[in-house]
Amino acid sequence: MNKKNMNQLFEDKKSVHVLYSYNGMEQYIEQVVSFIQHGVLAGDYIILIENDRIYPLIQKELWRRLNEDQLEFLHHVNNYDLYYSSGSYHPPAITEYFNKMVQPYVDNKISFRSWAHVEWTSMKDPLHLIEDFEKIVDEAVNTLLFPLICAYEGDRMPDYLTTILMETHPYVLFEDDIIISEQYKPKIDVK
Repeated sequence: MNKKNMNQLFEDKKSVHVLYSYNGMEQYIEQVVSFIQHGVLAGDYIILIENDRIYPLIQKELWRRLNEDQLEFLHHVNNYDLYYSSGSYHPPAITEYFNKMVQPYVDNKISFRSWAHVEWTSMKDPLHLIEDFEKIVDEAVNTLLFPLICAYEGDRMPDYLTTILMETHPYVLFEDDIIISEQYKPKIDVK
């Protein structure tokens, strides 16, 4: 599935939760800028959850590709503010912050997609919380019907985290292809 097909996937199936493991900043910037550009051209608003060190690099590239009106479709959120909104990496607080952020889009039936650069300050942060968070996010994607790419730095991911992420994301962006994660474990509703 190439980028054109990724956009077709986003159009056909609004609820798409994608894992993107990147290695190298140049590759990362190209992917996120391409995601934003394709989203804006498709008429979607973009919620970009990114750190303040990388955002100016993304902005610089976007200024070369999009006009001022198109850039109005981009909403930047500092990823540190999101992930540490309660003072620590706490999934319920992150979820509450995110829900408040997207509620105007949902209420007004405005089409949006999101890119989240997931970072943590140290390996002291309990990585099992990431599993809890990604399960909550997967449910939100399916409930609110929007595409989301979660970007993780591959070099900082221990094997067990990679396994957790493959189990909580139905799709994986690999180079320029989106593939289906065969390890994905959808939430089973118990009634």
